[in-house]
Amino acid sequence: MYPHREYSRLMIRKVRLAKNARKALERSPRHVVVKLLGWIDLVENEGLDEACRIPGYHDELLRGQRRGQRSIRLTRAWRAIYVVVQPTRVEPEPVAEVTEISKHDY
Repeated sequence: MYPHREYSRLMIRKVRLAKNARKALERSPRHVVVKLLGWIDLVENEGLDEACRIPGYHDELLRGQRRGQRSIRLTRAWRAIYVVVQPTRVEPEPVAEVTEISKHDY
């Protein structure tokens, strides 16, 4: 079973940026950074389920080699890829971990 199906999105209220995502964010345009920070704020205050309902983010499950990952649209060209990380002893709650921020290939 894939991690994104094991926990209700209602339970997820924490976002973590992976090292690669943090580096990519430093090189990203300001409007992309603002949009991602808005999404993070929404998830932490309202929950991932509520953030998924916002049509502007176009949150979708990915397929193929990216199976188990999800994508949100930051702009027409920029995407953030995230996964739901299962709880551990260190972090007892599920976390949405942003693993990649990049320009979408068309």
